[in-house]
Amino acid sequence: MLRIITYLAPSIPEELFALVGRHIEETSGVPTAVDFETRISGPLDGDDDPFADGRADIGFVCAPSFRWLRARSAVELLPLPVPVDARSAGRPVYFADVVVPTSSPARAFDDLRGGTWSYNDRNSKSGWFSMLERTGGESFFGRLVHAGSHLRSLELVLSGAADAAAIDSNTLRLQMQRNPPVHDGLRVIESWGPFPIQPVIIRSAVEAGIKERVRQALLAMHEHRGGELAALGVARFTGCDESAYLG
Repeated sequence: MLRIITYLAPSIPEELFALVGRHIEETSGVPTAVDFETRISGPLDGDDDPFADGRADIGFVCAPSFRWLRARSAVELLPLPVPVDARSAGRPVYFADVVVPTSSPARAFDDLRGGTWSYNDRNSKSGWFSMLERTGGESFFGRLVHAGSHLRSLELVLSGAADAAAIDSNTLRLQMQRNPPVHDGLRVIESWGPFPIQPVIIRSAVEAGIKERVRQALLAMHEHRGGELAALGVARFTGCDESAYLG
């Protein structure tokens, strides 16, 4: 059995990862099970690492986790999702969209100095590291709020409990489509990126033939489940270049 773990739900819908698991099982002939870790965006130093002892074989993680796991020679890249977002232009990339309430006077990121910033977790590229790259440190803000997910950050900004947050662009796009209060209540003041999409990884110790069957299943998935993928924000899976994550 292939054990799949995702660290990206619920901000990215759970249905996407369940769909991928079913597709891999049906096309490769290898049974799958999907687990959801919602506390962090992927393991970093000091976090539980399920790839080290085989508790997880395939993972959906944020980019900082891939760099850390790759340095331990524990994982390899699988084909990557290409968002339907037109800004991605057919590439496996995404953005961090900085949102504020529609009533906010802020027109640019610098206007947020001294305010309250919400972030999903400190292992996240879009919600945390992208902000640090702009500010150089946490002191830019008067207060930082650990929300636990991009969805919760959206709620905090909508309610006025936070002044702003950087949201995974694919999460934001789906929420603006599905949730009228998000569409009407929030405004994007800056978009950062593009960043390499959150990687799909497989444990290096998985048998080579199974790895190849999984790769082929993902690359052909849009041919069989294109409508289902698109409804969840993914156009297709494409080949990968790990140098985009290791630079």
